[in-house]
Amino acid sequence: MKSISTRRTLPAVQSGTGQIERIAISGGGPAGLYAAISLKLRRPDCDITVIERNRPDDTFGWGVVLSEETLENLAANDPPSADAIRADFAYWDDIAVVRGEDRIVSTGHGFCGIGRQRLLTLLQKRARELGVTMRFETEVGDIASLMRDHDVVIAADGVNSAARAAFASTFEPEIDVRANKFVWLGTHQKFDDAFTFIFEETEHGWVWAHAYQFDADTATFIVECSEETWEKFGFGAMDAAESVATCERIFADHLAGHALIFNARHLRGSGWINFPRVLCKKWHHENLVLLGDAAATAHFSIGSGTKLAMESAIALADKLQAHDDLAAAFAEYEEERRVEVLKLQSAARNSCEWFEDIDRYLKLEPMQFAYSLLTRSQRISHENLRLRDAAWLGEAEGWFQSRAGANDARAPMFAPFQLRGMRLANRVVVSPMAQYKAVDGCPTDWHFAHYAERAKGGAGLVYTEMTCVSPEGRITPGCPGLYAPEHEAAWKRLTDFVHRETGAKICAQLGHSGPKGSTQLGWEEMDAPLTDGNWPLIAASAVTWSDRNQVPKAMDRAVMDRVRDEFVAAAEMAERAGFDMIELHMAHGYLLSSFITPLTNRRDDDYGGSLENRMRFPLEIFHSVRAVWPEDKPISVRISANDWVGEDGVTPEEAVRIAGMLNEAGVDICDVSAGQTSTRANPVYGRMFQTPFSDRIRNETGMATMAVGNIYEPDHVNSILLAGRADLVCLARPHLSDPYWTLHAAAELGDTGVAWPDPYLAGRDQLYRLAEKERLAAEAEEFKA
Repeated sequence: MKSISTRRTLPAVQSGTGQIERIAISGGGPAGLYAAISLKLRRPDCDITVIERNRPDDTFGWGVVLSEETLENLAANDPPSADAIRADFAYWDDIAVVRGEDRIVSTGHGFCGIGRQRLLTLLQKRARELGVTMRFETEVGDIASLMRDHDVVIAADGVNSAARAAFASTFEPEIDVRANKFVWLGTHQKFDDAFTFIFEETEHGWVWAHAYQFDADTATFIVECSEETWEKFGFGAMDAAESVATCERIFADHLAGHALIFNARHLRGSGWINFPRVLCKKWHHENLVLLGDAAATAHFSIGSGTKLAMESAIALADKLQAHDDLAAAFAEYEEERRVEVLKLQSAARNSCEWFEDIDRYLKLEPMQFAYSLLTRSQRISHENLRLRDAAWLGEAEGWFQSRAGANDARAPMFAPFQLRGMRLANRVVVSPMAQYKAVDGCPTDWHFAHYAERAKGGAGLVYTEMTCVSPEGRITPGCPGLYAPEHEAAWKRLTDFVHRETGAKICAQLGHSGPKGSTQLGWEEMDAPLTDGNWPLIAASAVTWSDRNQVPKAMDRAVMDRVRDEFVAAAEMAERAGFDMIELHMAHGYLLSSFITPLTNRRDDDYGGSLENRMRFPLEIFHSVRAVWPEDKPISVRISANDWVGEDGVTPEEAVRIAGMLNEAGVDICDVSAGQTSTRANPVYGRMFQTPFSDRIRNETGMATMAVGNIYEPDHVNSILLAGRADLVCLARPHLSDPYWTLHAAAELGDTGVAWPDPYLAGRDQLYRLAEKERLAAEAEEFKA
């Protein structure tokens, strides 16, 4: 193999000092070749050299998937190469999900694939036509030398980029090696009717394949499994031929006698690898810039690596054309592309994690399993699926409704739900939202108007804010309670109205503030102590919420007995007040949460240390309350499923154990929240950001769950429910701005089955007419897109 060596003595052009005359590109894959083409189109007089260590006809992959959007971008950039690529594409519209005897197919997905080797051949041909120099079987050698002898050096040298490694202190790469094992193979078996996912249960666990056609005779066939299954098969001790033969045996029923093909030259060992997710803090250094997998990778399960690379090549060429100042060009390139890359990496991470956690989904029924797979990345939403394949989605909605005991095909959010003797008309929940308007613990007309309005708004279940079991258990002086006769009477006035005038059910959330009590109202300084009039605090241990808050007294057995009895008395009041359900608040750093999380439980008795000990008092509270709460009425528990402080606090793994204990104790549903247990928390926000915790608990324990956290669109609600990520969906802030959120969502979706209050029927009719016009216009625009 040759090594590139240059002897240019003239100084390279620095930022802002002149024209770009010489460009070297390390890596002759799609990223490097398309960068050369794009730059040569913009700078025809520029000397551009592509340096590739492999032969022209070498390839490590089989097929490449691109979207129609990417094809349009390529056509706008370079019509000849785009036309050549398009002429060789294999197109398919369907996705098939095969598991055992079940094969579920949905359409409207619009994929196109091309062989990687064919793509490279076409790009090489186009690059030669434009005058690009290509040096194959040539090692770059010293990247710094290349930088000295060229005005610009583009590192398109792949996931194991030597250029990135040479300047790692500048690029600061974060390489996350994912858990599953996979091997990239091909086959002459036909998969030309659909992008096909095949799941096979073997004696060593589940193994699955991602299969798609990329030319008339050949399909990609990626085999994937968990590392545990891989080890049980002994793949690590096999050579490539043995490994492929084992895969052929696993998927024999789907290969129809065709062999699986592997590249003997490049498939080292058994051929199995782990996917590395690459993310760099910076993409450029002096006159060196990263491109494609060298800068960022996207998991193969969403097929966007080549798309990212080629579109980034266009952007880089544009910026280098617009600026002679390299620093400005590189900065704009990175700023523009980083957002798009992060979006795709986020979707790819979601998809990757779905396959890594596949054991929890394989128990789902076939229709729900397929829906979960289709929506795994969150790039495809519920209504987007309707645009793609309305008939299939209608079938899926009908399945969901039938499982809920209904007979019509409606959106999942409008399916009924049964908890003990309580039947909800739909799956939308008005989440607890503190109002801070109580007087001495007594709810006021504000509370009546607030909750009555939301009960009229169509939600199946309405929660009160945390209702405290004692004066000392209040968070703020404005928090309501259930510890005095006047409280009971005020709440009963509300529940009577809700039951008389609406179809909603109403739940009282009972809690005790613990170490986070005696603080200011929410619109003052959150979680800060009162300026005067503070009351003493209690907690699992003498651990303060912050340096500013008072030190709580660690509870002894006598105090624990008193608090337990206060919860029981509050539950008895809630029953007399007419509540349909109660929830025990064991989250967010309040009293019961202070026992559960090791961040605040420092006890060395039977109520501290192990999780079993930390759960002892919260479970005692539950059992005592369950004993006095009517048998036909449900009890929920809210937990913080992640303290967001790593291994020092409650982790999602431990949350599964917590939920399992609650489930075994007889808790009917787990309200899965997260955080707010420590000022050290570092949460990762985003839409539906807490739903994965609900998903995990529901599908690993079998316990019913409620999802919460930045859920604000009907699409969110429907996708969470139909994918089996929760049984109920809680929305808080959307209900603050719109008490009629559920009724408006029904109008938006064209669902006429949601009951409106009789005095509002004229408004309903007008809203549905307007919504129908807007919906048709929006569908037309989205269909075009």
